[in-house]
Amino acid sequence: MALRTLSGKHADARKGRGAGVNPEGRFEQVEREAFDDGWQTGTDEEPVALKTVVTDERTKSILSRNDSPDIPFAQSINPYQGCEHGCIYCYARPSHAYRNLSPGIDFETRIFAKTNAAELLRKELSRTGYKCELIALGANTDPYQPAERERRITRGILEVCAEFNQPVGIVTKNALVERDIDILAAMAKKGLAEVFVSVTTLDHELARRMEPRCTAPLRRLQAVRTLAEAGIPAGVMVAPVVPFLNDHEIEAIVGAAAAHGAQRAAYILMRLPYEVKTLFRDWLERHYPLKAAHVMSRVQAMRGGRDNDPEFGSRMRGAGEFADLLKQRFSVACKKAGLNQARRGEGGRRDTTQFRVPGAAKQGSLF
Repeated sequence: MALRTLSGKHADARKGRGAGVNPEGRFEQVEREAFDDGWQTGTDEEPVALKTVVTDERTKSILSRNDSPDIPFAQSINPYQGCEHGCIYCYARPSHAYRNLSPGIDFETRIFAKTNAAELLRKELSRTGYKCELIALGANTDPYQPAERERRITRGILEVCAEFNQPVGIVTKNALVERDIDILAAMAKKGLAEVFVSVTTLDHELARRMEPRCTAPLRRLQAVRTLAEAGIPAGVMVAPVVPFLNDHEIEAIVGAAAAHGAQRAAYILMRLPYEVKTLFRDWLERHYPLKAAHVMSRVQAMRGGRDNDPEFGSRMRGAGEFADLLKQRFSVACKKAGLNQARRGEGGRRDTTQFRVPGAAKQGSLF
């Protein structure tokens, strides 16, 4: 039986990357372990920066559907698999294991771009029997990660959605979303678009370590203001909340969101499924060794004694007195800031009545 390894303690820690190890995925049958054979040279030198490799591919399907009771959308699109942002806590990391790649370094350096996404979406929306529901962009990996600047796959998807009057909701950590304001503003006038910008922390040093290739926190808030001024309903996602690292910032982030024009705010407690548990623990030991035990102790207190709780409902918010206190704090902060006053769906943000297939003949009356 193969021995589980992490390819050496912090063997792949590189500047500008989130993960410090590159463990094999849980489906791998062959595992490798790095060791010093006595012939290595230059071990005291700075490791060479890891380059990002983006592979274009034509996928067979583009719409993902779910029936999870604690997720507010039924269908989503991920224009990319893998994410260069390198957020150490990303719950999507384990998906790389299905490609026989590591959820660690591979996830943030081996990116797959779905170049035929717009083409497939057009076919899906034109299909007889398609039921119009909100499409979420950014459910797993960020639709505006660096590769989007050249690939423009997300923009192509938005162009199709605008053509069909298909409502969309976006979650991103990248100010690149401002590039598509021309499309989003026109859709927002019809009540078809909403954007959430994820702001995990206002501490630039913490953000640099935890989300190494994301837009800086204050720049994300500026993007919220730009979106709001363009008439696009904008919100802030405080996600994930990590005990002893950013939980004390909840009130400050909510206040800053309101000051920059956000209408809504939401939060998610950090999730650590599958390999993410090991990756996050390694990251904690490297960057915050004195806090590591306290962080994981509080995480487990809100996760029923485990590193992760996969149960519907509690997986997003946690359970126990600390989770309840977090919920109360967030609710009070939003009320004080005047956020979340409108009910979900008000203003036509999820209006599906305008959906139409371009060029489709309207059925005439029989009389």
